[in-house]
Amino acid sequence: MAVAEREDFNPPYLHPEYQITVRRAPSKRVIEVPRHWFHHATGPAWGRRPVRPGENDLTNQHEGRPVGQTLTLTGRVLDSDGRGVPNTLIEIWQTNASGAYLDPADPQFMSLDPNFTGAGRTITDSDGGYHFRTIRPAAYPGEIGGLFRPAHIHTSLFGTLLGSRLITQCYFADDPLLVRDPILNSIPDRRGIDRLIARFNSAETEVGGLDSALAYDWDIVLRGPAVTPFED
Repeated sequence: MAVAEREDFNPPYLHPEYQITVRRAPSKRVIEVPRHWFHHATGPAWGRRPVRPGENDLTNQHEGRPVGQTLTLTGRVLDSDGRGVPNTLIEIWQTNASGAYLDPADPQFMSLDPNFTGAGRTITDSDGGYHFRTIRPAAYPGEIGGLFRPAHIHTSLFGTLLGSRLITQCYFADDPLLVRDPILNSIPDRRGIDRLIARFNSAETEVGGLDSALAYDWDIVLRGPAVTPFED
């Protein structure tokens, strides 16, 4: 997996309106590391164990069903020529239906769901396809005095080199908070914003009582004219 081209689609690392970037943006000179070190380690990085069947279903990780609207997120990982990129590790993490992350760093303003961990992973197939089943994440308040962030799913991709990790976020087309989000507004080109938005797919929406799920489509393009914006 190649690193995405940096044109004008990626948000800047420092964007004061998104307050957390002020704390995390580098303020000192970058330190050089040996050339044949981390960036040349092979991937994908599976962690302590291989990806197992069912890890892409975030609604079936506990004894009970999580609270919230079930949805599916389906798409392909593509290169600059529109070809599917196989064997790519995709990891996602998100809030639950009340807007809480299962993370000690979360301020815990919202309640946790004992049946929802909020993280899953999968590997793209031979055509670059992927599929997740989860619940729609809730909007949550930003830092003190900040606006609510729209519903979003954090997404990480690992390719054949460990140093080629790419991170982005997936949003939903029907969210009224999109126009007010500081992260989206840091992207200078409207086309880049559109590439972060999953579209509702009525034909693939599942209708069947408790197993019903709204279907959304979202392709991830790694580089080229239609590149998906990634965090720098």
